[in-house]
Amino acid sequence: MEHLNVVISGFDPYEGIKSNPSHVVPHALADDGLGDASGLEGDDLLRDVDISINAVDLPISVDECWPLLKETLQATHPDIVIATGLKAAARGILLERCANNIIDTARTTISGEMTGLPFEPADEASRKPIASNGPAAFWTKLPLRSILDNFASEEIPSALSSDAGTFVCNSLFYNLMKWTTGQHKVLSGFVSLPIINEEPHPQHGLTFNQQVEACRVVVRQTARYFLEPTSSNILMA
Repeated sequence: MEHLNVVISGFDPYEGIKSNPSHVVPHALADDGLGDASGLEGDDLLRDVDISINAVDLPISVDECWPLLKETLQATHPDIVIATGLKAAARGILLERCANNIIDTARTTISGEMTGLPFEPADEASRKPIASNGPAAFWTKLPLRSILDNFASEEIPSALSSDAGTFVCNSLFYNLMKWTTGQHKVLSGFVSLPIINEEPHPQHGLTFNQQVEACRVVVRQTARYFLEPTSSNILMA
């Protein structure tokens, strides 16, 4: 039986958000796995694949989150890495297309990019590259097209995003993708989650169960692509 090792990261709880989905959803996947609801019994490709999921909590700190995730990756040797964060203003699941080589050095606390709360626009002078000699951006390694198609079939609101902000989420995403380029065969990317809202609403968040199932879809479709990569699964535009 083939074995795939998955690491899914999220951030610690923080003030102003009752329940941070990027904290509780990864743990739900680690505890419950892909489950029967994922359809593995009817999936010929994944039926006999052992997929283990490890969750890791990261501090909401540019200086601390990547070193902790990197330490976890070096200890677990994953095949797939999915980092998650919160975009409270989002209606549904956002698949981040690229990590930009930029950070706002004037920011010292969490901001609107994670909480949805207003914040002052960054001064251009405070925007610096994350890696001085690094590329302008890294593309995700997740199979976006197949994930979006699966979201649509399960009626999970979702969209592509090219802006993970200029602080903690994007910094973690960029460093993760930079690390990924040095690995032999690892698929990784970043998924932004909306707030948890158990009351159906056209603009504000998704239920906890929807978000857990959405992340199961991301894991399942990425595992399928890991085993049988095809260009039809990829979508950058």
